[in-house]
Amino acid sequence: MADPQKLRLGVNIDHVATVRNARGGQYPDPLRAAKIAEKAGADGITAHLREDRRHISDSDIEGLMDVLTVPLNFEMAATEEMQNIALRHRPHAVCIVPEKREERTTEGGLEVAREENRLAHFIAPLREAGCRVSIFIAADKRQIDAAHRIGAEVIELHTGAYCDAYAEGRFDAAQAELRGLEEMARYAHGLGLEVHAGHGLTYDTVSPVAAFPEVRELNIGHFLIGEAIFLGLEPAIAEMRRLMDEARS
Repeated sequence: MADPQKLRLGVNIDHVATVRNARGGQYPDPLRAAKIAEKAGADGITAHLREDRRHISDSDIEGLMDVLTVPLNFEMAATEEMQNIALRHRPHAVCIVPEKREERTTEGGLEVAREENRLAHFIAPLREAGCRVSIFIAADKRQIDAAHRIGAEVIELHTGAYCDAYAEGRFDAAQAELRGLEEMARYAHGLGLEVHAGHGLTYDTVSPVAAFPEVRELNIGHFLIGEAIFLGLEPAIAEMRRLMDEARS
């Protein structure tokens, strides 16, 4: 039986598909990566089906639903097209993220407070279909309150500002971002929300976030796929799993 207090690792396989799509063929296969991630200790697989299909494809989602034995976290924009796809497949979880066609990667958290009514109506059928709804947001009390009001069960805190500051050597700023993440994880937990975190986490930045007792899941992708070039995918994920477990203990 799974430990309910274990810090879960969701491995995002988007950028395996990015490499595949660079040549327009079938290799490397994101489904194969997902199965390796399972073996290496991933507790779930994350895949973002973007409007422009720049990496993960519709057939990837269909394949993942068929082969996974761990939960699929389906990242998606709040559009009618994506809602219909999620309702057809009914993945374990859907994470609503902001999406702009021109961005290289997700640039920030979803603006929930400004679109509260629309998002409340958007997520209602997903919840009715049995999907756990997560909202990807900045560590901001206003956004957390709005996510709670619209009926989200989970929030995922955007760790990108913390990771960017650390990578750029702005360590005081990184510590300030980390304190904000810790405070808002505690606040969201107090509201009854399940707290996840992710974006930009590396071996150097994961441990402080993994140590937050309120955080139940980390979603990590780009760094692990990059590190797999040097270590192999299974050892890269296993090392992240080790660091997370060590920080949590």
